[in-house]
Amino acid sequence: MDIISLIIFLAVGALAGWMAGNIMKGSGFGVIGNIIVGIIGAVLGGFVFGLLGITTGGLLGAIIMATIGAVMLLFLIGLIKKT
Repeated sequence: MDIISLIIFLAVGALAGWMAGNIMKGSGFGVIGNIIVGIIGAVLGGFVFGLLGITTGGLLGAIIMATIGAVMLLFLIGLIKKT
């Protein structure tokens, strides 16, 4: 992975984490926290989309998939925190 790919990967993670935080009405986790939530969300979203047989393409597809995964992650964290 070259440096440009890494920067794009981190930018997509940060954007997905920020968008998921806004969707879930969270207070945000800061830049580093948003990147972490976005990256974990991208992995979760890719796993779930793969199970459902859904494929995404391009940068926009990656952002949407990562955001949906990050929303699912924040939802699961919210369920765990309530108990």
